Amino acid sequence: MQYASAEAIYQRWVWFGANAIEAIAVTLIISYILIATLTWLIRALLQRRFTLEHYRTFRAVLGRSMLLGLEILVAADVVRTVALEPTLQNFEALGVLVMVRTFLSWSIVLEIESRWPWQRRSDDQKRMNAVEGAEP
Repeated sequence: MQYASAEAIYQRWVWFGANAIEAIAVTLIISYILIATLTWLIRALLQRRFTLEHYRTFRAVLGRSMLLGLEILVAADVVRTVALEPTLQNFEALGVLVMVRTFLSWSIVLEIESRWPWQRRSDDQKRMNAVEGAEP
């Protein structure tokens, strides 16, 4: 009898935790979108022009907020699947979700940084070249 009650309490807390993680992800995404939009508008209005650089910065902030939100949403899905209902069907669904979100993350990185996530950034490459040239 106590085991069933303890199991129910455990499941309730895990469910609450997974929902809290999802809420954090959504809050972060919305907050960053609002902050990025306001910053972009304020900069543009103060300088009285909308430049391509302002737009690129705005897109980069939006993309990074989406990346952060996607990573946190994956964490919530993992918690929910592993702790609440670890069935083969749920693990398959989790696998599909992770693949879709990974593809979205790669697409966002490609769009923002014009490179695949596994490729070095150009500034990383420049630093590596500088370090290699500085060594005896």
